[in-house]
Amino acid sequence: MLGVASLVLGLLVIVLFASWVVRRVRGPGGSAAQRNSWESHREAQQREPPVEIGDEREVAIQEFSEHHTGERQAVCKIEGFVVFVEDVPARCEPTDVIRISILSFNRGHTSATARYVGGA
Repeated sequence: MLGVASLVLGLLVIVLFASWVVRRVRGPGGSAAQRNSWESHREAQQREPPVEIGDEREVAIQEFSEHHTGERQAVCKIEGFVVFVEDVPARCEPTDVIRISILSFNRGHTSATARYVGGA
């Protein structure tokens, strides 16, 4: 009896591990939006960022998001490259054009963090 239970448990572990490996290789299945997001992320990992640390640029605010610290950040794009902007005044709204300075990149260089410098 113990041998059968061990065999069933072993098969279950193998099936779970195999499904995890398939998801890691193929990416998320889900909706079309999830697949598009996954593909955009993979493409971003393949290209060089269009900015360098210290660059100052004028960008339009796409939207606002909340950083994990609770801080409000503007989300902007430069040639499709996502830039999260800190210290944006509360008076700024989506579509406003602002001046930013690039501070750092995330680990995979798929996005950057910038600081608000002023209005454009």
